[in-house]
Amino acid sequence: MKVYSFLKKIYYSLEDYKRKKYLNGLIENGLQLGKNVYITGDYFFDPSHCFLISIGDNCTFAPNVKLIAHDASIKIIMGCTKIGRIDIKENCFIGDSTIVLPNVTIGPNSIVGSGSVVTKDVPPNTIAAGNPAKVITTVQDYVEKMEDIKRNKTLFGED
Repeated sequence: MKVYSFLKKIYYSLEDYKRKKYLNGLIENGLQLGKNVYITGDYFFDPSHCFLISIGDNCTFAPNVKLIAHDASIKIIMGCTKIGRIDIKENCFIGDSTIVLPNVTIGPNSIVGSGSVVTKDVPPNTIAAGNPAKVITTVQDYVEKMEDIKRNKTLFGED
């Protein structure tokens, strides 16, 4: 069992090293990354157009998020590729397996639900979800709803 535990630690250390190396390469190529950005698990931040991507302070990315700053769908037909900025403002949460496409701004203090495909701007202080992502509520309304649920449920601590 000790050997398995040791090998598991090595594996996760190598995976973490690879993710950090990839991210540092993106930053060297122009990705703008704020302070206290937390990226969980695997991710894809468009390496060929990372200079078009900016992420504000205090953002959290769930696993498998993709930021794609180009659209090559018309390349065969028109001979060109569309590119555009992706600007994720401060204090955002981007849910698991979300895809953010070119020419999108996600406003500050916003949440994007898991599995969303963001094709248009997300206003500040809102929650957007779906394919394509649409605003479903404000963060304030969601917090109030969760507080109401919390009052009527038994909660358990982190321990």
